[in-house]
Amino acid sequence: MRKWFFVIAVIALAAVALTACGGGGKSASAGPIKVGGLFDLSGPTSDVGTPYSEGVRDYVAWLNANGGINGRQIDLEWADYAYKVDQAEQLYSQYVNDGVVAFMGWGTGDTEALRSKIASDKIPYMSASYSANLVKDISKAPYNFLIGVTYSDQAIIAIQWAIQDWKASGHDGAPKVALIHHDSPFGESPVADAKAFADAHGVGFMHIAMPKGATDYVAELAQIQQFGANYVIVHTVSSPAAVLIKDAKSQGLLGKIKFINMNWCADEIFLKLAGDAANGVYGTIPFTPPTDPVPGHDAPAKWLKDHGSSLDAKGVHYVQGWWTMAVMAEGIKRAAAKGDVTGESIKAALETIKNFDTGGVTAPITFTAQSHRGNTALRIYQVKDGKWTRVTDYISAP
Repeated sequence: MRKWFFVIAVIALAAVALTACGGGGKSASAGPIKVGGLFDLSGPTSDVGTPYSEGVRDYVAWLNANGGINGRQIDLEWADYAYKVDQAEQLYSQYVNDGVVAFMGWGTGDTEALRSKIASDKIPYMSASYSANLVKDISKAPYNFLIGVTYSDQAIIAIQWAIQDWKASGHDGAPKVALIHHDSPFGESPVADAKAFADAHGVGFMHIAMPKGATDYVAELAQIQQFGANYVIVHTVSSPAAVLIKDAKSQGLLGKIKFINMNWCADEIFLKLAGDAANGVYGTIPFTPPTDPVPGHDAPAKWLKDHGSSLDAKGVHYVQGWWTMAVMAEGIKRAAAKGDVTGESIKAALETIKNFDTGGVTAPITFTAQSHRGNTALRIYQVKDGKWTRVTDYISAP
């Protein structure tokens, strides 16, 4: 009798151990919910990567301090991968083996490189990359979700606005648009779609990469002038964008050409680095900056104030990270409400999100089983008196 009791006890303990394991296809019915994270705190995009990562991590701390998800804490396992794709792949595999059921990523190169692995592991993945390649064909990226407007849609919205602005300024015909971009998969992401849209609307279009390690962009600006651009879309991060704009000012181009920064260089860091040259620059901004207060700023602002900082000090990318993690947490919460927290159940739960309200930080977020392109609208801002000021209502990409 004792022998059979021992065998039954061993079987029961084994069952408990299996239930406690995480991973894409296994459920952890109690205890912390493991989420993985990759951030750039020391690499070439760390200027914007650092506040974004702080927003993600602080949202988790805020959520845990407020009871977590159905009483369960989020255990965020994260690392600085320094924007190195091979390191991202290694860390991702490590965290999946550790039992994470969802993942917060960062860059375009690593997110696209991990796409098929994410699908096979069945791990819902949100990153700060808004590459259209992650949502164009859901069969190739069934576990990738975007809450930011894709780079392609941002560029298209910028061209749409340029066409309208050109006509409103009394010009005939269509303008000429140049896209100057980071020399990387991130930078190249919107080029083909922007060109196709420009060609379809009779807009003259050129694109040019920003050389890595450049200390000025005088040569690139000369090519843009030779092309005769009326509008320049800038798709990079804050530091090189500031150098570009200061070079444009020194050559007397500001006022003759309208510059439109895309989201990773339409921020407070750019304003600080560019100084007076920033005034008049436009931005496609999917996440409402702190200079344009909305209810969705309240919780992160209070958290920061209670911890000796402020939303003004952290900026728009902090807000971006906070709300990206908030949307992922909403999916986890919906999965947990049904008693099953796995990668597959979180994916299914995220696909039920419709018109999710971020308190005005973004346009409402919607996912379906057919589309993980959660947001297609943004507002145009312009730098006035040293701060980003809203100049349009939401503009949607086609």
